[in-house]
Amino acid sequence: MPETVAPDPTPEQAALVARVRRMMLIAGLTTAVGLGAVLVAIGYRVFRNDGSTQVTDITATLPKGARIVSTGVAGDRLAVTVEAGGATEIRTYDAKTLKPVGRLKFANEP
Repeated sequence: MPETVAPDPTPEQAALVARVRRMMLIAGLTTAVGLGAVLVAIGYRVFRNDGSTQVTDITATLPKGARIVSTGVAGDRLAVTVEAGGATEIRTYDAKTLKPVGRLKFANEP
């Protein structure tokens, strides 16, 4: 079987092929940079350290006869509702360090 030989491309065809190759190279590099950025973002989120692995042991003291009614978390705050001597108060703590942040007292009107 005789082989057919492709004729040499014309200068216009050669320019078109070179232009398509250049466009494919640009598209490939853009895809590689985008994929690299996504992998870097994922790696950053997985391996960053917020200090959230820190173990904290704290003992909070309550007034004598007080009892904890409820607890809750809101954002980066821990809220503890305490009932002591007929009065109710809400104590808030920083969720990461467990340091007291504030205290809201409630009392009945006479």
